[in-house]
Amino acid sequence: MEKWDGNEGTSAFHMPEWMQIQFADQKQEFNKRPTKIGRRSLSRSISQSSTDSYSSAASYTDSSDDETSPRDKQQKNSKGNSDFCVKNIKQAEFGRREIEIAEQEMPALMALRKRAQGEKPLAGAKIVGCTHITAQTAVLMETLGALGAQCRWAACNIYSTLNEVAAALAESGFPVFAWKGESEDDFWWCIDRCVNVEGWQPNMILDDGGDLTHWIYKKYPNMFKKIKGIVEESVTGVHRLYQLSKAGKLCVPAMNVNDSVTKQKFDNLYCCRESILDGLKRTTDMMFGGKQVVVCGYGEVGKGCCAALKAMGSIVYVTEIDPICALQACMDGFRLVKLNEVIRQVDIVITCTGNKNVVTREHLDRMKNSCIVCNMGHSNTEIDVASLRTPELTWERVRSQVDHVIWPDGKRIVLLAEGRLLNLSCSTVPTFVLSITATTQALALIELYNAPEGRYKQDVYLLPKKMDEYVASLHLPTFDAHLTELTDEQAKYLGLNKNGPFKPNYYRY
Repeated sequence: MEKWDGNEGTSAFHMPEWMQIQFADQKQEFNKRPTKIGRRSLSRSISQSSTDSYSSAASYTDSSDDETSPRDKQQKNSKGNSDFCVKNIKQAEFGRREIEIAEQEMPALMALRKRAQGEKPLAGAKIVGCTHITAQTAVLMETLGALGAQCRWAACNIYSTLNEVAAALAESGFPVFAWKGESEDDFWWCIDRCVNVEGWQPNMILDDGGDLTHWIYKKYPNMFKKIKGIVEESVTGVHRLYQLSKAGKLCVPAMNVNDSVTKQKFDNLYCCRESILDGLKRTTDMMFGGKQVVVCGYGEVGKGCCAALKAMGSIVYVTEIDPICALQACMDGFRLVKLNEVIRQVDIVITCTGNKNVVTREHLDRMKNSCIVCNMGHSNTEIDVASLRTPELTWERVRSQVDHVIWPDGKRIVLLAEGRLLNLSCSTVPTFVLSITATTQALALIELYNAPEGRYKQDVYLLPKKMDEYVASLHLPTFDAHLTELTDEQAKYLGLNKNGPFKPNYYRY
C-alpha cells in the first residue's frame, strides 16, 4: 500500500490506496500541490474574542433544571474517566442517538473511516479542537479518532454546544470541555483545560474562529512552536492567521479551509439558503410572502439568503460595498440600495458581511415597529447590540434567543440571538452540507500532518484543488450521480489530466 507521505522531495505526493476512489469505472489518482494565497489587509484585532461571535442550535435538553456550574461538579463516565466537563453526563444515550442520525447524512466521513482503517493516516496526531459541538461535529471528531488521532475539544462559542452530544462524546472517552450557556470565564477555562494537560503536547490545531490558536500563541508560546499545522474554517479565524503571517509571527503552516471551494460554495451558499428560513420561522412564525427584507452583503451567504427569501415571495433589497457583488445582485433581480434608504420601511434586516457596525444605533432608532433584526454573518459585531443596552430601552425575552427591545415611545424591534449567528442559534443547519465542510477539515488535517519537511512554509495555504475535487466526488454517490469521463483526445485538447484537476486555481466556480 502506498503511504500518505512520499519521500520524493517534491511538492507532489501520492494518494494512499484508501483515498483513491472508484467512480464511474474510473480510478482517480490524486497528486496534490499546495496553493499559496496572497495576504490581505485585516481589520479585526487578534485579541478580540469569538465568544461573542458565535451561537448554535438550541438543545432539546436546554432547560436549566440544574443551575450548578459544571465546573463545580464531580463528573465521571461509566468507565470512571473524569477528564471532561459537560452539563450532564447522564444525557449521553440521547446524544449518541443524535450522532447516529447525523452519520446517515455524512457519507464522506463514513467513507473516510472505511477507506483509512488499515493505514491510520493520523496515527500519532494529537489534535486540540475548538468548534461548535453538535452531532455533526461529533461525527468529525469520532472520524479523526478512527483515523488514529487523539483529540481534546472545547466549544468555539458560549452558546454553540448541544449538551447531550457533549455528554455522548465524554462517555465514549473524548476529553470534551463545553456546555451551552458558558460564561466568558468558562469559555477560556474550557480552552485551557484542553490545552494545559501534563504530559500532553498537541501537534495539530483545528479551530473555528481563531480563539484556540490565539490562546496557545499568547499563553503557551513554546507549545505553539511545536504545532505541526493549523486548520481554520472561519472568516475571522483566517483573518487572524493572516495577521500573524503578515507580522512574521506565524511559526507553523496553516490551512485556510474557509476559502476552499467545498466550504465556501456549499456551506456558505446552500446551507444558508435553507437555514435562513428555518431560523426565522422557528423564532417568529412569520409569513415571508410580501415582506420587505434588506440583506446586507451579497457574498455567498447573502446570495443564499436572498435566493431563499425571493423564492418565498419576499421583496428583497441588497446593500454591498463591492461593485462586482453589487452587479451580481442587480443581475439576479435585487434592488441595490444603501441601508439608510430603506431602513424605515423594511420588515426584516439580515446582516451577512463579516464586518462590524453594519447596523448602527442610528439605524435601529429609525426602524419601524416590530422590525426583525438578525445576523447570518460570522460574528455579532455586525449589529451594534451593545448600544441597545442602555437604561432608556427595555429588553423583554419572549422566547429562547428572541428579545423585544422596546423604545420609550413603545416601538419595539425583534432581535434574534442577540445578534449572533441566526441559523446555529435558533435552528439547525443541514447535516449533508456539514459533511462536505467536515470532510474538507479532516483532509486538511491529514495533509498538514503527513506533509514532508519543507512542503509547507510558515504561511497560510489554500486546500489543494485535488482535495476539493475529492471531497466533492465522495458526496456524488448520494445522488446516484454519474461523472462523464474525458476521452484521451478531449483531455489532450483541453490540456488536462483525465483524472483532474479540472479547473485552474484561479477558477471561481
